[in-house]
Amino acid sequence: MHSYTFYGTKTKADEVIQFVNHVLTVNLELEKQNRKKTPVCIWGRHGIGKTEIVEAIAKERNFDFAYIAPAQFEEMGDLLGMPSVENGRTVFRSPEWVPTEAGPGILLIDDVNRADERILRGIMQLLQNFELVSWKLPPLWQIILTANPDGGDYSVTPMDDAMLTRMLHISLEFDVKEWAKWAEKSKIDPRGINFVLLYPEIVTGNRTTPRTLVQFFDTIKDIDDLYENLPLVQLLADSCLDTNTVTSFINFVNNNLGELISPEEILNAKNFERVVLSPLKEIIFKETIRVDIIATICTRLINYLTINNLKLTKEQLENVKSFIKMEFIPNDIRLTMAQDLVAFGNPSLKMILTDPEISKFILRKM
Repeated sequence: MHSYTFYGTKTKADEVIQFVNHVLTVNLELEKQNRKKTPVCIWGRHGIGKTEIVEAIAKERNFDFAYIAPAQFEEMGDLLGMPSVENGRTVFRSPEWVPTEAGPGILLIDDVNRADERILRGIMQLLQNFELVSWKLPPLWQIILTANPDGGDYSVTPMDDAMLTRMLHISLEFDVKEWAKWAEKSKIDPRGINFVLLYPEIVTGNRTTPRTLVQFFDTIKDIDDLYENLPLVQLLADSCLDTNTVTSFINFVNNNLGELISPEEILNAKNFERVVLSPLKEIIFKETIRVDIIATICTRLINYLTINNLKLTKEQLENVKSFIKMEFIPNDIRLTMAQDLVAFGNPSLKMILTDPEISKFILRKM
C-alpha cells in the first residue's frame, strides 16, 4: 500500500471549485490594492480531473487561459525565455507561452512537481512575484498549479517549505456522484455512467482513472449493441483499463446492466407500471434486492432533472411521484431523492410536495 502526501483539505470537485473561485475573487481585489496575489495548487492523483476543473473555471468566468507543463521543459530557456541584448544590457524575452494581453486570465502550471529541480526553483520566483527575470505576467493574470502527491509510485520532485508556503493548497478526491453529474452534463455514454455508479470501486487510480474510463466510453459510444460486439469491446477496454475493470465491464454487459431504464424513459412513460415498474422489478429482484441498481437509477434521474432544469408536464410530474413512491426503494434513498429535488429550486420539482404520501414521509424524517 503506497503512502501519499497531500496538502490542504481532501475534498470533492464542487468544493474545490468553490475554493478556487473564492481565491480568484480575493486575488483580483488584492491586485487592485497593489498587494500580492497568492497562487493555488490543486493536488490529486492522476486522471481525476484537476486540469479539467481549472479549464472549466476559466470558461465559466470568461477568463483567458494559458497552459504549460513544465515537465516537458528541457532547458531553463523554456521557462525563462531567450537572452537578448538591448541598449547594452542582457534581458530575457518572454517565452511563447507567456500571455501578452491583460487579463483577467488563468495561467495553469500543470503537474508542476513532475518538473526537474532546476525548473522547479525557477518557477518559485514566478509564484512569488508573477514575474521572471526581465518579464512579468500581464495585469489581472492569476496562477493555478496542479500536482501529484508526494510519495508512493509517483516520479515527482519534492517541493520544499519555501515553495509550498507561496501557495494555497487543496486536494481533489474522486467522488462518484460528482463524477456522474459531470458525466451527465458532458454527454458521456449513459452505459458508462451506469457502470461507474454500479462499480465505483473500479476507479483504482492506477490504469483505471476517470480519464481512462472516459477514453473507453468514447470509443464504445457508437456501438449500439455491446453484447453482439463483445470481442471488440474487450479489445477497447484492454487498451486503457486494468484487468479487474475489464472483467467487471464484461460482466456488466453480459448481465444487460448497460440497458437500465433511462431518466427520459421514466419521465415520458405513458404507462408507468408497464414501462417502469415491471421492468425494474425484474432486474432488481434477484437472489437479493439490487439496491445498487436502485441507487444508480435514482442518481441519474436526480442529475437529469436538476442539470436540465426541466419544467415538467403534469404527466412527467406524476411519473416522478410514482417513481419516488415505489415500495422497494429503501427509505434513505427515497428521502435523499425527494429532498434533493425539492431543494433544487425548480418550481415544477417542488410540486412533488403536493403528493400527501411524499410530503408526510419527508416531514416524518426531518
